Amino acid sequence: MANETMEPVGWVGIGVMGLSMCRQLMAAGYPLKVYSRTKTRAQPLLDEGAEWCSSPSEVARQCGTIITMVGFPKDVEEVYFGQDGILEGLAPGSLVIDMTTTKPSIAIRIAAFASSKGSAFVDAPVSGGDVGARNATLSIMVGGDHAAVARAMPYFEKLGKNIVHQGEAGAGQHTKMCNQITIAGTMIGVSECLVYGHKAGLNMETVLKSIGSGAAGCWTLDNLAPRVLKRNFAPGFYIEHFIKDMEIALEEAARMDLALPGLALVNQLYRAIKAQGHGLSGTQALVLGLEKLSGLNLDA
Repeated sequence: MANETMEPVGWVGIGVMGLSMCRQLMAAGYPLKVYSRTKTRAQPLLDEGAEWCSSPSEVARQCGTIITMVGFPKDVEEVYFGQDGILEGLAPGSLVIDMTTTKPSIAIRIAAFASSKGSAFVDAPVSGGDVGARNATLSIMVGGDHAAVARAMPYFEKLGKNIVHQGEAGAGQHTKMCNQITIAGTMIGVSECLVYGHKAGLNMETVLKSIGSGAAGCWTLDNLAPRVLKRNFAPGFYIEHFIKDMEIALEEAARMDLALPGLALVNQLYRAIKAQGHGLSGTQALVLGLEKLSGLNLDA
């Protein structure tokens, strides 16, 4: 239940992870005021005691702390800089936290604008998927000045276990790109492992028991490979959002004159999966594209 002595927190964007993250804050006693483009997504929270706001600017007018977690960079820009956006309603002294994975340059712009209005901004993308959001075990990558980060820490501590301040505004987003580059490599490795093992006639459940505790062990192997074996491609994280993240990383890499051929390959494979109608499936659906390349149909 909400603690009436605690200041309300505003939340903009209710998706797969945002729903669970909001519930963590509500469980900690924070009164929550929410906005989402689709009100039905917020309805479970409203039923549990959250209050609805009609726009991001209304959230900003009613709350001294506003947290956002939306989909794409264009959504971040609209939520902050658009008509009825957060920055329109932002009061001096407010704290704004963007937990979306977005472009570092956008985080830097928001930080500068918030500062010009006497407010603070922190970028804090997360990793851990739907499981981490439900269990409050997210890894949170934080960018912003020390004073702003200190103000944000009580909220982060309700949402995650591994919270690391990476540097000034935008540093959290750059760190998330490092995270997504690593995931791209592990996703294709795990997917190819599953295809290979199936074709070799192995019992993949026992294979995972063997390799999961060795040098191949990783979060993807522990959490997503079992879903593939059950042919469960429901999203913990949407393919179309992962494509967005990879393309931000590739854009930043091009800006820094870096060659990342592994990331480029995985991005192309995911684009093919999206073209086949799986954009709203979970990232583990990469295996479907590899099965198709090898003429396999594990559903048959």
